[in-house]
Amino acid sequence: MSFSQRVGAAMAGDRTYRRAANALGFAVCAGLLGFALYAQFHLSLDPCPLCIFQRIGIAALGVVFLVTALHAPRRWGSRVYAVLIALAAGATIGVAGRQIYLQHLPPGAVPSCGAPLSVMLKFLPISSVIRKVLDGSGECGVVHWVFLDLTMPEWVLLWAAALGLVGVVLNARNARLAR
Repeated sequence: MSFSQRVGAAMAGDRTYRRAANALGFAVCAGLLGFALYAQFHLSLDPCPLCIFQRIGIAALGVVFLVTALHAPRRWGSRVYAVLIALAAGATIGVAGRQIYLQHLPPGAVPSCGAPLSVMLKFLPISSVIRKVLDGSGECGVVHWVFLDLTMPEWVLLWAAALGLVGVVLNARNARLAR
């Protein structure tokens, strides 16, 4: 087997590995969303507006992982997907970080509760809704669930950071190797 044939075989193996790893990233995101639905419907933990935005972020991250796994791009396509993964993970980390900040405010400093998200979506433009949700409300500062001494938004932040880091390294690394 010539050198170029060996390099081609290694690249094909790397592409298969990357495809499987991106599919695993999608499966983890689906599992996180599945647990969020379990917590909502079985444990009766209704999500606050920031929790809903975190779910959207994890769903977006999962969609990017799924499309990347199905497409299995080479060269610059891998970089595009790495950037999309970084954006989805970064947005999710930002929203989770905001909720963690609200949860750690002293009791008197937590903003008062506002209108429910469904009412805001009905009467306000989407830009105003996003701004009001990110400001947070009293319901976003309440801790209802803790596992291993971490709240749900802290778990979301950790998972989004880990998935984002792995997704970016995995796909950006492949872009360098594919040259």
